[in-house]
Amino acid sequence: MEVALQSSPFFQGVEYLAIFCCGLVGGLAAIRKQYDVFAIIITAWLTALGGGIIRDILLGAVPPVGISDKVSVLTALIAGCVVTVIHVEVGRLRRTMLILDALALGLFAVNGTSKALMYNTSGLTAVFLGTFTAMGGGLIRDILLNEVPVVIRDRHWYIMPAVIGSMLTVVVWRWRAHATISMRMEIALDVAIVVLVLVLRLCSVAFNWQLPGAVERSQAHLPHRIVLKRHVHHHDGPDTIQHAQVPSTTMDAADEPAPPADPNGGADRERPA
Repeated sequence: MEVALQSSPFFQGVEYLAIFCCGLVGGLAAIRKQYDVFAIIITAWLTALGGGIIRDILLGAVPPVGISDKVSVLTALIAGCVVTVIHVEVGRLRRTMLILDALALGLFAVNGTSKALMYNTSGLTAVFLGTFTAMGGGLIRDILLNEVPVVIRDRHWYIMPAVIGSMLTVVVWRWRAHATISMRMEIALDVAIVVLVLVLRLCSVAFNWQLPGAVERSQAHLPHRIVLKRHVHHHDGPDTIQHAQVPSTTMDAADEPAPPADPNGGADRERPA
């Protein structure tokens, strides 16, 4: 079997467009840091193909597509060169770049998951590798530029659409492997998954959909008392065990029980001359 979307020249061209867009975004981030042209091109290349490079290394598919596929590499490098000239225009095309970035997110998730399944990985492994293919380039870019990664600082749906797309790709791949659907149907379903990822990402930004954070709490519910057992010495009877309650889970030096009284009343202490 082969990656369904990459078998079509049209969708292969769409993937190259997504690579070019990711390269523009990566190069623009380096320009804003006032780096030189070589750093801009390298950042564009890693942003566009970094996730696929890590995926292929983990799969053992060496050399990775990010350095072996001439068209993909040239597309990313050209994007880095182009953005050094038109970075002002690219910076203003926020809506267009957002749409193309969401398209790349869906394409990379589907293709990354499919390639992982080609290497007989489990469904869970394929989902992880597909998700990392989709967001790995941006993660590498932000680490290189000493920025908080977008996948962390952007509270809109970014990782979740990629995870959903990767999971659905596993289902479609299983159907195809068991001859439940044809090759054309697989391509159609993969396109529908890409569109779903695209719509989820754009709707999360348009309608400010955010994933919830930690549960808001102001008080800690911990045990208020603990029971300690200590020996009590009696002069005219056997030792007994007395239960003492301490109002906290930890004891300071002031909370420790006092040592037992000296039965000799201090008579054995050294007297002054």
